[in-house]
Amino acid sequence: MPPVGSRSRIRLRATALATALGALLLAPLPAAQQAEAASTLTNTGFEADGTGTATPSGWSTYSAAGQNSASFTEAGGHSGGYRLSHWSSAAYKVETYQYLTGLTDGTYTLSAWVRSGGGQNSAYLALRNCGSTEQRTDLPVTSSGWIRIVTPITVVGGACTVSISSDANAGNWINVDDLTFTTGTTGLAVKGVDLSALKKSEDLGGTYKSSSGTTGDPVALLKNSGANYGRLKVWVNPADGYNNKARVLATAKRIKAQGMKLLVDFHYSDVWADPGAQTKPAAWSGHSYAQLKTDVHDHTYDVLDALKAQGTTADMVQIGNEINTGMLWPEGSTSNWSQLAGLLKSGISAAKAVSSNTQIALHLANGGDNALYRTWFDNAAAQGVSYDVIALSFYGYWHGALSTLQANIDDISARYGKKVMVAETAYPFRLDSEDAHENIIDLSSELVSGYPASSAGQTAWLRDVMNVVEAVPNGRGLGVIYWEPTWTAVAGNGWDPADPASGNGWENQALFDYDSKLLPAAGVLAHR
Repeated sequence: MPPVGSRSRIRLRATALATALGALLLAPLPAAQQAEAASTLTNTGFEADGTGTATPSGWSTYSAAGQNSASFTEAGGHSGGYRLSHWSSAAYKVETYQYLTGLTDGTYTLSAWVRSGGGQNSAYLALRNCGSTEQRTDLPVTSSGWIRIVTPITVVGGACTVSISSDANAGNWINVDDLTFTTGTTGLAVKGVDLSALKKSEDLGGTYKSSSGTTGDPVALLKNSGANYGRLKVWVNPADGYNNKARVLATAKRIKAQGMKLLVDFHYSDVWADPGAQTKPAAWSGHSYAQLKTDVHDHTYDVLDALKAQGTTADMVQIGNEINTGMLWPEGSTSNWSQLAGLLKSGISAAKAVSSNTQIALHLANGGDNALYRTWFDNAAAQGVSYDVIALSFYGYWHGALSTLQANIDDISARYGKKVMVAETAYPFRLDSEDAHENIIDLSSELVSGYPASSAGQTAWLRDVMNVVEAVPNGRGLGVIYWEPTWTAVAGNGWDPADPASGNGWENQALFDYDSKLLPAAGVLAHR
């Protein structure tokens, strides 16, 4: 929410010394100016001074344009009574910072609870003057709830500046509270892309270009942007012959050839499997529950063993796709958890038989729905289902605010002692369609507040989802996969595998624009 309290009561306390300190943004501080330095972060909850303090105790404020008053404390903290806010009725640039000395060299992580109304040119936490490359974490647009973000750094030379910075337009605001600066580091192991639509797109004439317009291999373009994982869905006997075993094997070779890891996503269907449809493959339609368990085992083993035989062993496997309501209906519905567990165990057993090192992920949609996840994974635990990773789909325009995602993944990672990852997310870079098919998200009213349908909005969304996953405590935030970045508008490559005339409702959420050029959001895949 916007800052509260009368602006006229904001008491400017920034001293000339603090201003001089702040002016040295990237230079070591001279000894005479280190009186403000400390070996530990102080007044981390901004409780020491009450409300209206422009320079909180232990902190310094700097603004080249003399706008120190844009930084102040006020009522309404995350856990205590007060918070730090940046706001002004005019455009402003301001920094609130602490300079730490006497640190033992090594890795550290800054964390803070933040909110932002968005609209700034930039608003971020930074660690600089630390003897290594400056690290920043942008504040997400989170006006409805607090979000914790983290920034890791390697300290060399025993000193580091903790900085909160805003370059903002009139009326833009941020809130920051409850900072910590502790030993240890963070980062994401999985920065992935789902490439399931790629083979069909290319076979039908789809091409892909670098941001400068040079035609290239889209797998290489995404890998060079930072992607280190490729995800491929498997259908049993699809009408168009794509996403079957043979096509998955071919694309897996390309993924592994780029030095990327491989996630195989079993749908156990001939078509899309999701919370609203878990249709059995036609070849299995008349099978008993006992036979379905064998079908799941044999199909899983067959695909994964073939991948292993060609030198592209799966690094991670999803047993089912968005299985909120179970799989292979009706036998595997969540209305019969013992049977669902039996099917899951059959797939897991097959995957582990091919490679004991393959990680097992169980994947649900609605990533902000904590009640759903608790109920589902409590049942999985009660049935003795063994797995390694909780995978979520999280599309903000359907699944809620980023704060709900964070609350859910923080809770379930601790409750079940598992790593968590967002296995699907995406965001539009425009609203209009390139083909004649209406896009899934094509109205401004459908968008997440603060994230426009633009290249910048798409970039910010992926960046902020990654930052939320990185902040999961105890290193349990595994990573993020962008869904179908290569599913551009190519005639014949539509939603329905049985209908070549079906259109594509996804091209405005790809990572290649309508000129087939790589979009800036792909660069976020290079996240630390």
